[in-house]
Amino acid sequence: MYRTSELALQVGLSRSTLLYYEKLELIQGQRLENGYRIYSDRDAQRLRLIQQLHAGGLTLKECKACLDSKVERTILLKRLQLLDAEIAQKQKSRQLLAALLGESGLKEWHESIDKIAPDAHLDWLTKQGFNEKEALRLKWISKDMNEHDQYMADFFNIFKELDRWGPGSEAETLKALAKVPFTPQNIMEVGCGKGLATMVLAKHCSAMITAVDNDEPALASLSERLTTAGLTDRVTTQCASMTDLPFEVASFDVIWAEGSAYVMGVIKAMEQWRRFLKVNGVLVVSDLVWLSATPGADLQEFWQKEYPDMSTPAIRIKQAEAAGYQLLDSFTISEAAWQAYSLPLQKRIETLKPEMANSAALLDIETELGIYQQNRNDFGYQFFVLQKNSS
Repeated sequence: MYRTSELALQVGLSRSTLLYYEKLELIQGQRLENGYRIYSDRDAQRLRLIQQLHAGGLTLKECKACLDSKVERTILLKRLQLLDAEIAQKQKSRQLLAALLGESGLKEWHESIDKIAPDAHLDWLTKQGFNEKEALRLKWISKDMNEHDQYMADFFNIFKELDRWGPGSEAETLKALAKVPFTPQNIMEVGCGKGLATMVLAKHCSAMITAVDNDEPALASLSERLTTAGLTDRVTTQCASMTDLPFEVASFDVIWAEGSAYVMGVIKAMEQWRRFLKVNGVLVVSDLVWLSATPGADLQEFWQKEYPDMSTPAIRIKQAEAAGYQLLDSFTISEAAWQAYSLPLQKRIETLKPEMANSAALLDIETELGIYQQNRNDFGYQFFVLQKNSS
Protein backbone atom coordinates (compact mmCIF):
# COMPACT_ATOMS: atom_id res chain seq x y z
CA MET A 1 0.00 0.00 0.00
CA TYR A 2 1.14 3.52 -0.77
CA ARG A 3 0.41 6.87 0.73
CA THR A 4 -0.17 9.71 -1.75
CA SER A 5 3.42 11.00 -1.66
CA GLU A 6 4.79 7.46 -1.93
CA LEU A 7 2.63 6.66 -4.94
CA ALA A 8 3.61 9.95 -6.54
CA LEU A 9 7.28 9.03 -6.18
CA GLN A 10 6.62 5.52 -7.50
CA VAL A 11 5.01 6.69 -10.77
CA GLY A 12 6.91 9.95 -11.21
CA LEU A 13 4.02 12.37 -10.74
CA SER A 14 3.49 15.23 -8.30
CA ARG A 15 1.24 14.88 -5.29
CA SER A 16 -1.07 17.59 -6.65
CA THR A 17 -1.36 15.73 -9.96
CA LEU A 18 -2.42 12.56 -8.15
CA LEU A 19 -5.08 14.45 -6.22
CA TYR A 20 -6.30 15.93 -9.52
CA TYR A 21 -6.46 12.43 -11.05
CA GLU A 22 -8.51 11.29 -8.11
CA LYS A 23 -10.86 14.22 -8.56
CA LEU A 24 -11.36 13.04 -12.17
CA GLU A 25 -11.98 9.52 -10.80
CA LEU A 26 -9.05 8.09 -12.72
CA ILE A 27 -7.96 6.46 -9.45
CA GLN A 28 -9.79 5.94 -6.17
CA GLY A 29 -7.76 5.69 -2.98
CA GLN A 30 -9.00 4.51 0.39
CA ARG A 31 -9.31 7.10 3.13
CA LEU A 32 -8.11 5.96 6.55
CA GLU A 33 -9.61 7.02 9.88
CA ASN A 34 -6.76 9.50 10.33
CA GLY A 35 -7.70 11.18 7.02
CA TYR A 36 -4.79 9.90 4.95
CA ARG A 37 -5.36 8.27 1.58
CA ILE A 38 -3.71 5.01 0.67
CA TYR A 39 -3.41 3.29 -2.73
CA SER A 40 -2.77 -0.25 -3.82
CA ASP A 41 -0.33 -1.68 -6.34
CA ARG A 42 -3.33 -2.01 -8.64
CA ASP A 43 -3.73 1.78 -8.47
CA ALA A 44 -0.05 2.19 -9.35
CA GLN A 45 -0.42 -0.08 -12.36
CA ARG A 46 -3.57 1.75 -13.45
CA LEU A 47 -1.63 5.02 -13.30
CA ARG A 48 1.18 3.63 -15.44
CA LEU A 49 -1.39 2.56 -18.04
CA ILE A 50 -2.96 6.01 -17.93
CA GLN A 51 0.47 7.54 -18.49
CA GLN A 52 1.00 5.40 -21.57
CA LEU A 53 -2.40 6.24 -23.02
CA HIS A 54 -1.90 9.92 -22.25
CA ALA A 55 1.49 9.81 -23.97
CA GLY A 56 -0.34 8.47 -27.04
CA GLY A 57 -2.24 11.71 -27.28
CA LEU A 58 -5.45 10.84 -25.45
CA THR A 59 -6.97 13.37 -23.08
CA LEU A 60 -7.43 12.34 -19.46
CA LYS A 61 -11.15 12.07 -20.08
CA GLU A 62 -10.50 9.78 -23.03
CA CYS A 63 -8.03 7.76 -20.96
CA LYS A 64 -10.76 7.15 -18.38
CA ALA A 65 -13.19 6.07 -21.09
CA CYS A 66 -10.63 3.61 -22.45
CA LEU A 67 -10.02 2.14 -19.00
CA ASP A 68 -13.65 1.84 -17.98
CA SER A 69 -15.00 0.28 -21.18
CA LYS A 70 -14.05 -1.11 -24.58
CA VAL A 71 -11.81 1.22 -26.57
CA GLU A 72 -13.74 3.21 -29.17
CA ARG A 73 -11.93 3.22 -32.52
CA THR A 74 -13.40 6.58 -33.42
CA ILE A 75 -11.60 8.16 -30.46
CA LEU A 76 -8.30 6.60 -31.46
CA LEU A 77 -8.73 7.55 -35.13
CA LYS A 78 -9.49 11.15 -34.23
CA ARG A 79 -6.43 11.33 -31.97
CA LEU A 80 -4.27 9.73 -34.66
CA GLN A 81 -5.37 12.33 -37.21
CA LEU A 82 -4.63 15.15 -34.79
CA LEU A 83 -1.25 13.65 -33.98
CA ASP A 84 -0.40 13.31 -37.68
CA ALA A 85 -1.30 16.98 -38.18
CA GLU A 86 0.89 17.99 -35.24
CA ILE A 87 3.80 15.91 -36.58
CA ALA A 88 3.43 17.52 -40.02
CA GLN A 89 3.48 20.97 -38.41
CA LYS A 90 6.50 20.07 -36.32
CA GLN A 91 8.25 18.82 -39.45
CA LYS A 92 7.51 22.11 -41.21
CA SER A 93 8.88 23.94 -38.18
CA ARG A 94 12.02 21.85 -38.28
CA GLN A 95 12.46 22.42 -42.01
CA LEU A 96 12.17 26.18 -41.51
CA LEU A 97 14.70 26.21 -38.67
CA ALA A 98 17.08 24.08 -40.74
CA ALA A 99 16.63 26.43 -43.71
CA LEU A 100 17.28 29.48 -41.55
CA LEU A 101 20.51 27.76 -40.50
CA GLY A 102 21.44 27.43 -44.17
CA GLU A 103 20.80 23.69 -44.58
CA SER A 104 18.27 24.17 -47.42
CA GLY A 105 16.57 26.83 -49.55
CA LEU A 106 14.20 29.50 -48.29
CA LYS A 107 12.58 30.65 -51.53
CA GLU A 108 9.05 29.44 -50.81
CA TRP A 109 9.18 30.83 -47.27
CA HIS A 110 10.32 34.26 -48.47
CA GLU A 111 7.55 34.27 -51.08
CA SER A 112 4.86 33.38 -48.54
CA ILE A 113 6.01 35.97 -46.02
CA ASP A 114 6.21 38.65 -48.70
CA LYS A 115 2.58 38.04 -49.60
CA ILE A 116 1.22 38.45 -46.08
CA ALA A 117 3.70 40.92 -44.55
CA PRO A 118 5.86 42.63 -47.21
CA ASP A 119 6.99 45.60 -45.09
CA ALA A 120 7.76 43.44 -42.06
CA HIS A 121 9.64 41.07 -44.37
CA LEU A 122 11.91 43.88 -45.57
CA ASP A 123 12.47 45.13 -42.03
CA TRP A 124 13.41 41.61 -40.94
CA LEU A 125 15.87 41.24 -43.82
CA THR A 126 17.66 44.44 -42.82
CA LYS A 127 18.00 43.08 -39.28
CA GLN A 128 19.65 39.98 -40.76
CA GLY A 129 22.41 42.18 -42.16
CA PHE A 130 21.08 43.10 -45.62
CA ASN A 131 21.08 46.80 -46.51
CA GLU A 132 17.95 48.14 -48.18
CA LYS A 133 19.35 47.70 -51.70
CA GLU A 134 20.24 44.06 -51.10
CA ALA A 135 16.97 43.40 -49.25
CA LEU A 136 15.01 44.67 -52.26
CA ARG A 137 17.12 42.60 -54.62
CA LEU A 138 16.48 39.56 -52.46
CA LYS A 139 12.75 40.30 -52.48
CA TRP A 140 12.47 40.64 -56.26
CA ILE A 141 15.43 38.77 -57.75
CA SER A 142 17.19 36.07 -55.71
CA LYS A 143 14.27 35.38 -53.31
CA ASP A 144 16.45 33.28 -51.02
CA MET A 145 18.76 34.71 -48.36
CA ASN A 146 20.82 31.49 -48.26
CA GLU A 147 21.62 31.66 -51.97
CA HIS A 148 21.52 35.43 -52.43
CA ASP A 149 25.22 36.18 -52.87
CA GLN A 150 25.83 33.52 -55.53
CA TYR A 151 22.54 34.27 -57.27
CA MET A 152 23.27 37.98 -57.54
CA ALA A 153 26.84 37.34 -58.70
CA ASP A 154 25.44 35.21 -61.53
CA PHE A 155 22.68 37.73 -62.25
CA PHE A 156 25.11 40.62 -62.67
CA ASN A 157 27.41 38.45 -64.76
CA ILE A 158 24.53 37.81 -67.14
CA PHE A 159 23.47 41.46 -67.42
CA LYS A 160 26.82 43.25 -67.17
CA GLU A 161 27.29 43.47 -70.94
CA LEU A 162 23.65 44.35 -71.68
CA ASP A 163 22.30 47.89 -71.81
CA ARG A 164 18.69 46.98 -71.14
CA TRP A 165 17.60 45.22 -67.97
CA GLY A 166 13.94 45.34 -68.94
CA PRO A 167 11.70 45.82 -71.99
CA GLY A 168 11.60 49.30 -73.51
CA SER A 169 12.84 51.49 -76.34
CA GLU A 170 13.61 55.07 -77.27
CA ALA A 171 10.36 55.19 -79.25
CA GLU A 172 8.28 54.27 -76.17
CA THR A 173 10.03 56.85 -74.00
CA LEU A 174 9.43 59.56 -76.61
CA LYS A 175 5.79 58.50 -77.03
CA ALA A 176 5.21 58.92 -73.30
CA LEU A 177 7.11 62.24 -73.23
CA ALA A 178 4.86 63.57 -76.00
CA LYS A 179 1.83 62.97 -73.75
CA VAL A 180 3.11 65.41 -71.09
CA PRO A 181 0.87 68.49 -71.64
CA PHE A 182 3.60 71.09 -70.99
CA THR A 183 7.31 71.63 -71.50
CA PRO A 184 9.05 69.95 -68.54
CA GLN A 185 11.47 72.09 -66.52
CA ASN A 186 12.51 69.69 -63.73
CA ILE A 187 12.36 65.92 -64.13
CA MET A 188 13.18 63.31 -61.51
CA GLU A 189 13.79 59.85 -62.96
CA VAL A 190 13.42 57.15 -60.32
CA GLY A 191 15.26 53.87 -60.83
CA CYS A 192 17.26 55.18 -63.78
CA GLY A 193 19.68 52.24 -63.91
CA LYS A 194 22.31 52.72 -66.59
CA GLY A 195 20.35 55.67 -67.93
CA LEU A 196 18.91 54.63 -71.28
CA ALA A 197 15.69 56.57 -70.69
CA THR A 198 17.68 59.37 -69.03
CA MET A 199 19.67 59.94 -72.21
CA VAL A 200 16.51 60.01 -74.34
CA LEU A 201 14.87 62.55 -72.06
CA ALA A 202 17.99 64.70 -71.92
CA LYS A 203 18.38 64.74 -75.71
CA HIS A 204 14.74 65.54 -76.48
CA CYS A 205 13.82 68.13 -73.86
CA SER A 206 15.57 71.02 -72.14
CA ALA A 207 14.61 70.07 -68.58
CA MET A 208 17.03 69.74 -65.69
CA ILE A 209 17.04 66.03 -64.83
CA THR A 210 17.80 64.33 -61.52
CA ALA A 211 18.52 60.65 -62.16
CA VAL A 212 18.01 58.52 -59.03
CA ASP A 213 19.11 54.94 -58.40
CA ASN A 214 20.46 52.98 -55.44
CA ASP A 215 23.11 51.19 -57.51
CA GLU A 216 26.42 53.06 -57.68
CA PRO A 217 27.87 51.06 -60.61
CA ALA A 218 24.78 51.82 -62.70
CA LEU A 219 25.07 55.52 -61.89
CA ALA A 220 28.77 55.43 -62.80
CA SER A 221 27.83 53.96 -66.18
CA LEU A 222 25.28 56.74 -66.67
CA SER A 223 27.84 59.39 -65.74
CA GLU A 224 30.15 58.08 -68.46
CA ARG A 225 27.34 58.31 -71.01
CA LEU A 226 26.54 61.87 -69.93
CA THR A 227 30.16 62.95 -70.19
CA THR A 228 30.50 61.46 -73.66
CA ALA A 229 27.29 63.16 -74.80
CA GLY A 230 28.16 66.50 -73.16
CA LEU A 231 25.05 66.47 -70.96
CA THR A 232 26.57 66.68 -67.49
CA ASP A 233 25.35 70.27 -67.12
CA ARG A 234 21.67 69.21 -67.28
CA VAL A 235 21.66 65.80 -65.61
CA THR A 236 22.56 65.17 -61.98
CA THR A 237 22.87 61.64 -60.59
CA GLN A 238 21.72 60.85 -57.07
CA CYS A 239 22.30 57.58 -55.23
CA ALA A 240 19.23 57.18 -53.04
CA SER A 241 16.43 54.82 -52.16
CA MET A 242 13.16 55.31 -54.01
CA THR A 243 11.39 54.68 -50.70
CA ASP A 244 13.17 57.62 -49.03
CA LEU A 245 13.84 60.28 -51.64
CA PRO A 246 15.89 63.21 -50.28
CA PHE A 247 14.02 66.06 -52.00
CA GLU A 248 11.78 68.93 -50.99
CA VAL A 249 8.04 68.83 -51.53
CA ALA A 250 6.92 70.07 -54.97
CA SER A 251 10.45 69.95 -56.43
CA PHE A 252 9.60 68.50 -59.85
CA ASP A 253 7.02 68.99 -62.56
CA VAL A 254 7.60 65.47 -63.94
CA ILE A 255 8.54 62.19 -62.23
CA TRP A 256 9.64 59.41 -64.58
CA ALA A 257 9.77 55.72 -63.63
CA GLU A 258 10.12 53.14 -66.40
CA GLY A 259 9.73 49.62 -65.01
CA SER A 260 10.94 50.55 -61.52
CA ALA A 261 7.91 51.46 -59.39
CA TYR A 262 7.13 47.78 -58.75
CA VAL A 263 10.17 47.62 -56.45
CA MET A 264 8.32 49.49 -53.72
CA GLY A 265 4.84 48.71 -55.01
CA VAL A 266 3.10 50.75 -57.70
CA ILE A 267 0.32 51.97 -55.42
CA LYS A 268 2.77 53.01 -52.70
CA ALA A 269 4.96 54.74 -55.30
CA MET A 270 2.03 56.75 -56.67
CA GLU A 271 1.02 57.78 -53.17
CA GLN A 272 4.48 58.63 -51.80
CA TRP A 273 5.93 60.32 -54.90
CA ARG A 274 2.91 62.58 -55.38
CA ARG A 275 4.19 65.08 -52.82
CA PHE A 276 7.34 65.71 -54.88
CA LEU A 277 5.26 66.91 -57.83
CA LYS A 278 4.36 70.52 -58.37
CA VAL A 279 0.74 71.52 -58.91
CA ASN A 280 -0.55 69.73 -62.04
CA GLY A 281 2.74 67.83 -62.27
CA VAL A 282 2.92 64.56 -64.19
CA LEU A 283 3.94 61.07 -63.11
CA VAL A 284 4.98 58.66 -65.87
CA VAL A 285 5.25 55.01 -64.85
CA SER A 286 5.42 51.73 -66.74
CA ASP A 287 4.46 48.43 -65.18
CA LEU A 288 3.92 44.79 -66.10
CA VAL A 289 0.18 44.15 -66.56
CA TRP A 290 -2.26 41.53 -67.71
CA LEU A 291 -3.44 42.12 -71.27
CA SER A 292 -5.70 39.06 -71.40
CA ALA A 293 -8.87 38.62 -69.37
CA THR A 294 -8.35 34.85 -69.32
CA PRO A 295 -4.64 33.99 -68.93
CA GLY A 296 -3.84 30.31 -68.48
CA ALA A 297 -3.64 28.79 -65.00
CA ASP A 298 0.08 27.98 -65.36
CA LEU A 299 0.81 31.56 -66.42
CA GLN A 300 -1.15 32.98 -63.50
CA GLU A 301 0.69 30.68 -61.11
CA PHE A 302 4.06 31.79 -62.50
CA TRP A 303 3.37 35.52 -62.13
CA GLN A 304 1.69 35.04 -58.77
CA LYS A 305 5.11 33.96 -57.54
CA GLU A 306 7.20 36.40 -59.55
CA TYR A 307 5.00 39.50 -59.30
CA PRO A 308 1.94 38.96 -57.08
CA ASP A 309 0.90 42.62 -57.42
CA MET A 310 0.51 42.31 -61.19
CA SER A 311 -2.79 43.83 -62.29
CA THR A 312 -4.71 45.01 -65.36
CA PRO A 313 -4.44 48.49 -66.92
CA ALA A 314 -8.00 49.28 -65.84
CA ILE A 315 -7.28 48.45 -62.21
CA ARG A 316 -4.02 50.43 -62.24
CA ILE A 317 -5.92 53.45 -63.57
CA LYS A 318 -8.49 53.19 -60.78
CA GLN A 319 -5.67 52.93 -58.25
CA ALA A 320 -4.04 56.04 -59.73
CA GLU A 321 -7.29 57.97 -59.47
CA ALA A 322 -7.66 56.89 -55.85
CA ALA A 323 -4.08 58.12 -55.21
CA GLY A 324 -4.90 61.61 -56.53
CA TYR A 325 -4.18 61.52 -60.26
CA GLN A 326 -6.12 61.76 -63.49
CA LEU A 327 -5.18 59.69 -66.51
CA LEU A 328 -3.74 61.58 -69.48
CA ASP A 329 -2.85 58.53 -71.53
CA SER A 330 -1.98 54.83 -71.33
CA PHE A 331 -0.46 52.50 -73.90
CA THR A 332 1.17 49.08 -74.17
CA ILE A 333 4.79 48.96 -75.27
CA SER A 334 5.45 47.46 -78.69
CA GLU A 335 6.75 44.07 -79.68
CA ALA A 336 9.91 45.83 -80.89
CA ALA A 337 10.51 47.15 -77.37
CA TRP A 338 10.27 43.60 -75.99
CA GLN A 339 12.65 42.32 -78.63
CA ALA A 340 15.17 45.07 -77.86
CA TYR A 341 15.42 43.53 -74.39
CA SER A 342 14.80 39.82 -74.97
CA LEU A 343 16.93 39.09 -78.04
CA PRO A 344 20.27 40.36 -76.63
CA LEU A 345 19.45 38.66 -73.33
CA GLN A 346 18.67 35.35 -75.02
CA LYS A 347 21.94 35.54 -76.96
CA ARG A 348 23.83 36.27 -73.74
CA ILE A 349 22.25 33.26 -72.03
CA GLU A 350 23.24 30.95 -74.85
CA THR A 351 26.81 32.23 -74.63
CA LEU A 352 27.02 31.65 -70.85
CA LYS A 353 25.21 28.31 -70.65
CA PRO A 354 28.31 26.11 -70.93
CA GLU A 355 30.01 27.79 -67.97
CA MET A 356 26.85 28.47 -65.91
CA ALA A 357 24.90 25.26 -66.48
CA ASN A 358 23.98 24.97 -62.77
CA SER A 359 23.17 28.64 -62.21
CA ALA A 360 19.75 29.24 -60.64
CA ALA A 361 19.81 32.85 -61.89
CA LEU A 362 20.42 31.81 -65.48
CA LEU A 363 17.69 29.17 -65.29
CA ASP A 364 15.17 31.66 -63.85
CA ILE A 365 15.91 34.27 -66.54
CA GLU A 366 15.69 31.68 -69.30
CA THR A 367 12.38 30.43 -67.89
CA GLU A 368 10.92 33.95 -67.83
CA LEU A 369 11.97 34.55 -71.43
CA GLY A 370 10.28 31.29 -72.41
CA ILE A 371 7.11 32.34 -70.59
CA TYR A 372 7.04 35.54 -72.65
CA GLN A 373 7.65 33.76 -75.96
CA GLN A 374 4.76 31.35 -75.28
CA ASN A 375 2.31 33.91 -73.88
CA ARG A 376 3.26 37.24 -75.48
CA ASN A 377 -0.39 38.28 -75.96
CA ASP A 378 -1.37 37.67 -72.34
CA PHE A 379 0.84 40.23 -70.57
CA GLY A 380 3.06 43.20 -71.32
CA TYR A 381 4.41 46.52 -70.10
CA GLN A 382 1.99 49.41 -69.95
CA PHE A 383 2.83 53.11 -69.76
CA PHE A 384 0.64 55.34 -67.61
CA VAL A 385 0.86 59.14 -67.96
CA LEU A 386 -0.82 60.59 -64.87
CA GLN A 387 -1.43 64.19 -63.87
CA LYS A 388 -1.57 65.20 -60.24
CA ASN A 389 -4.96 66.52 -59.21
CA SER A 390 -4.94 70.04 -57.81
CA SER A 391 -6.99 69.01 -54.75
